[in-house]
Parts: sequence; C-alpha cells; structure tokens
Amino acid sequence: MDIKSLTKAEEQIMQILWQLHDGTVKEVIENFKDSKPAYTTVATVLSVLEKKGFVKHRKVGNTKLFTPMVSKTDYTKVQFSSLLRNYFNGSFPKMASFFARENDLDISDLENIMKQAEEEMKQDNNKNE
Repeated sequence: MDIKSLTKAEEQIMQILWQLHDGTVKEVIENFKDSKPAYTTVATVLSVLEKKGFVKHRKVGNTKLFTPMVSKTDYTKVQFSSLLRNYFNGSFPKMASFFARENDLDISDLENIMKQAEEEMKQDNNKNE
C-alpha cells in the first residue's frame, strides 16, 4: 500500500484513533484536548480517511466504529523518510545536526540520543533473530 501524507485535520484524528485503537465519531471528538470540532466535521474527515485507506469501519448497531488500517509506526516511517529525503538530501547526520542546532542540544543530550539509538537498534536486532 502506498501511504500518502495526511492533512493536519486528518493526522489529528488518526493520532486519536491510534491511541484508542478504534472509535466512534463521538469518541474521537471526546478525545480532542482543546476545542471540540463539530460532529459533521469529524464524520467527514473519517470518511475521507476511509477513502484514502487509512481507516475502515464496521457497523455496531446504528453506529460506525472506525479502526486504523495504517499503523502509526508505518505512517511515521514514511513521513520521516520523506522529511529526510526532501529536506536533508537523505543525510541523517545533516538532519541530526540541524535538530541539535535548532534545539540548542549540548554534548550530553547528543550522547543520550546516541545511547538511546544504540539500545533501540539492539532491540530491533534481537527481534529479527
């Protein structure tokens, strides 16, 4: 499946659905932290997400229960790869140094990032064995 980018509204709703694992329009609205969008707005965005292949629904009584069809991890990988390719010419070191500069990271912050990356790589290697 070719994973497309989401609009800001679509991504907000997907973030909530990824957290809930599945949900109704009402449950999605209830999980907005700030101002709650209109029911029809959320229903429309979920319909668009379904057409894009990001969610599916099943009927539970008279209500639609929406479930993500694209995992947060898969979406994140695609977006991260696109960011890396389009803004940093595919260079992870360039991207890392950009974020280090922009966030005023010091040496200990960078060392912690490296340590965490090493631990995650070890975990991934152990999963693949």
